[in-house]
Amino acid sequence: MPEFGVIAGSGLYSIPGLEIIDSVKLSSPYGEPSDHFRIGRFAGKEIAFLPRHGSLHHIPPHRINYRANLWGFREIGVKRIVSVGATGGISNEMKPGAIVILDQIIDMTSGRDTSFFDDNEVAHIDFTEPFCPDLRKALIDAAEDAGLTVSDRGTYAAVNGPRLETAAEIRAFSRLGADVVGMTGMPEAALARELEICFAGLAVVTNAAAGIAQGRLTSTEVVEAMKASSEKIRALISAFFKREFGESSCYCGSALKHAKM
Repeated sequence: MPEFGVIAGSGLYSIPGLEIIDSVKLSSPYGEPSDHFRIGRFAGKEIAFLPRHGSLHHIPPHRINYRANLWGFREIGVKRIVSVGATGGISNEMKPGAIVILDQIIDMTSGRDTSFFDDNEVAHIDFTEPFCPDLRKALIDAAEDAGLTVSDRGTYAAVNGPRLETAAEIRAFSRLGADVVGMTGMPEAALARELEICFAGLAVVTNAAAGIAQGRLTSTEVVEAMKASSEKIRALISAFFKREFGESSCYCGSALKHAKM
């Protein structure tokens, strides 16, 4: 059973040395996940991959079944997840092509199913640190192993989409302390915590955010920038999975211990 999971696009399936050995279709109590889970083997580890927008990139961010996706990972045994996503850069150092190992979130989404505790049970998870500190350190160390320059912290503003943001919204997010903006970081991170899965967010800056960019923003720009960064992301993920992992020392695996009412 795979202990590790990756939520991203199909480009990560082509890591040199990665062998895709299975494809698993799951149903969940919350509906259908975005796609089949691809099971791969790399450096002696089994890894489950899921394209969050579907293989054809046909599911918009506000229609992703986040609960089914995260539930599916746990169902097949995953205990640690790395989530990769495109973002717009807000702070000065977040230029297109930058890779950010996120440490904080500002959740501006609405109307999404954000919890597994909707009926007959109440749980308030601690979310002071929304990303697993153990996985964050492993990613930072892996970037050093791979000779990559990354930002070792950054605050992610999560928005609904699918439209891009206004210049005034980006100014507001900047004042709140956001470094990047994206559409999929929440509720992924919170749902993983409710399932007691270690979760790390890897943001790829594909464009300067609205009002910071010169001219209008286009989807083509985002796609092309993500492609341009794909080799660095593959190198980082490859170095990450080559590392040795022992027992987790974080609190993610016991997040519900003091959360339930």
